[in-house]
Amino acid sequence: MKTKLYDVRDLNKHNLEQSIVYDEAEANAKVEEALKKVDEAAEILVNGGLVAFPTETVYGLGANAMDPEAVAKIFEAKGRPGDNPLIIHIARASNIGELTPVLTPKIIRIIDNFWPGPLTIVLKKKPSVPDITTGGLDTVAIRMPDDPVALELIKKAGCPVAAPSANISGRPSPTRGEHVVADLDGKVDAILIGNDCRVGIESTVLDMTGDVPTILRPGVITAEHIEAVLGEKVVMDPALNRRKDHSGGENEEENLAPKAPGMKYTHYAPKADMTVIEGQRDKVKSEIERLKGLNERLGLKVGVILFEEQAFIEAAHEFFAKLRALDDEGVDLILAGALSEKDGVGFAVMNRMLKSAGYNIVKV
Repeated sequence: MKTKLYDVRDLNKHNLEQSIVYDEAEANAKVEEALKKVDEAAEILVNGGLVAFPTETVYGLGANAMDPEAVAKIFEAKGRPGDNPLIIHIARASNIGELTPVLTPKIIRIIDNFWPGPLTIVLKKKPSVPDITTGGLDTVAIRMPDDPVALELIKKAGCPVAAPSANISGRPSPTRGEHVVADLDGKVDAILIGNDCRVGIESTVLDMTGDVPTILRPGVITAEHIEAVLGEKVVMDPALNRRKDHSGGENEEENLAPKAPGMKYTHYAPKADMTVIEGQRDKVKSEIERLKGLNERLGLKVGVILFEEQAFIEAAHEFFAKLRALDDEGVDLILAGALSEKDGVGFAVMNRMLKSAGYNIVKV
């Protein structure tokens, strides 16, 4: 398959402001040209094709969410398990009524405060939503992204767009256009190349189908943010606090029916082996240096990921990109310093870090 590559960075206002183009007419012409590329990509979606596109979190791989044959192509392109539900992206909050039969005042408050943005809501689904899109569940995960390219694409396509991360399943999520090209060139119909994703980890997934709002996947919108809007307690799904069983017995995850992406299968894995070093900060630094030196003496190439202690937003933005960069360098081993899980964003990054390392943890 020949993949069409569309550079649409001129749709991003910040990118235009930083451009050397000062002539307003020329700037407008660039925007019009980018819009034509989005129109072409939208036509591909309408005709049942696959289009990768930027969002504020990570790049997504999109198909018409209401077309089972188109959605099936996502699983094939990514090598993604069929029971892993997809998030449906919409361009207007009013479109949510196409996907779910129930909108309560609490759900509307969540939408008003967090959309567009990096929050996915799990709700009861309408029968018209294909089972393949929801992993066979009676619930549907919906979000409205906060990215001009994503919103324009969905509006022009005129349909809800199912879109997991635009990578080979299990690999680090893509936050830059080149990451998507590296994984999916030749496997999808088109890739819209926008700016680097400003958030850097996937959206928070909030289950609103039960009595208590429950976070199924952590992100930069934390439980505290949601509690402040709802005025009630938000809980974490127990699976988020489960560390992998190293006893050799059957892991509970194997029998889990995932209500959100990332709950069941190994995710975000770099090509290199990876170990997370957890403990008091000075001891973590010392242990990383010790292990780095030891493995380098054995002839291994070692990469290190160590963020500043309170740099949680930076860690979210940079983590997947650092994994990809170390893969490109051909390292044999990655040593990563753990972040504090007491911070909501730190907890979200650690969720990805532990999965990336296959829960290989050294405590000091």
